[in-house]
Formats: sequence, C-alpha cells, structure tokens
Amino acid sequence: MTIQEKLFSLRDEKYAVFSAKLIPTVSPDRFIGVRSPQLRALAKELKNNTSGFFGELPHQYHEENMLHAYLLCEGKKYEIVVEETERFLPYIDNWAVCDALAPRVFARHKEKLLPGIRKWMSSEHEYTIRFGIGTLMRHFLDADFRPEHLRWVAAVDREEYYIKMMQAWYFATALAKQWDAALPILDTLTPWVRAKSIQKALESFRVSDDHKSLLRTMR
Repeated sequence: MTIQEKLFSLRDEKYAVFSAKLIPTVSPDRFIGVRSPQLRALAKELKNNTSGFFGELPHQYHEENMLHAYLLCEGKKYEIVVEETERFLPYIDNWAVCDALAPRVFARHKEKLLPGIRKWMSSEHEYTIRFGIGTLMRHFLDADFRPEHLRWVAAVDREEYYIKMMQAWYFATALAKQWDAALPILDTLTPWVRAKSIQKALESFRVSDDHKSLLRTMR
C-alpha cells in the first residue's frame, strides 16, 4: 500500500468538507479527510522510512503535506531536518501545514537555529515568513529571549493576512512572557497588527488582569 493509499484508507469525507472550510487557501478537492491524530500516528509509523516520500514534492493532497510536516517533527538529526525543512517550505500553501511544522529537534540547537529564522523571515514566500516568526515564538520567548527579537518581528512589513496574524500571535505571546520588553514595541507596529496583538493578549489566560487593564486603555 502506498502512503497515498494509506491516507485514503483513513478517509472521512465529512471531515474533508469541514477541513476545507477552515483552510480557504486550498482547493476543496485537495482534501482527503484524515484527522490530525491519525496523521501523527502514521508519521511515527513511517519516521524511519521517509526518503521516498520527501522526494515526492509537490504533493497532491493537503494531508500529504500535513504528514510531511509531522514527519519532519519526528526527525532526530538537526542538519537533515533543516535541509528537508528548507526544501519543503516553498510548497507550503496554508496556515495549517505551516503551523504543524514544528520540528522538536530545533529545541536542542537554538544557536544554530537563529540564522535560519532570520533568513526565513526575510523570504518572499508568505508561509516561510510565517514559519520563521512562529519558530522564533516557540523557542525564543523564554530563557533564550533577547529584546532584538521583538524588533525583528516588528520589522516584517507585509500585507498578507496570515503573516500579520502570526505577528499578532507572536506579540500577544510576548506580552504574556516578556511584558516589560514587549509593551513599548506595540507602538512601532502597523495599526492592524497592533490592534490584533492587543485583542489576542486580552483573550489570553496568560496575561494578568492588571496588564489587561492597561492594554484596554491602549485600544
């Protein structure tokens, strides 16, 4: 059974219709209808035999791209995962695949990771930029945070909705984790990203009530 045949054996047509509504940038006929837990389980099953599948880009179906992302999450060798990630990034065409691509091995190689993040954030490709910001948010808002990271994200000047939403997600998370450094940066953001960052921070359980009170005065 090929990987594509395996995916079709897990098909739920109602779920395919549901998924297509959540991801409007992908044609509905590209959804098979496989749920994420099943895709993650399949990735664990296939993680030691990926070379053939990784070489099949571009994939035909959305779930093949999701599986590709989950397989990269399972990778153990940093250099190989980065190489395969960079080969895959130009083919990402939606937020769901972009956000599923979160290789766990990155957490053990943060200093090596930073130059890649800067390169991804300066890409012309919408979802490569989103991936770069998301990776910075995942790995560099805690012990490895540096204030200049906030300026990197603020400097991204693009009009694509899914980039601006990731910028807002990043700053809302920064307000929860690095309040003193993040608050002054809000006024350097574009009006849309600033307003959405504040909105997301107000919706967050991780931002204190006192901080939310201040943010409400800034809307």
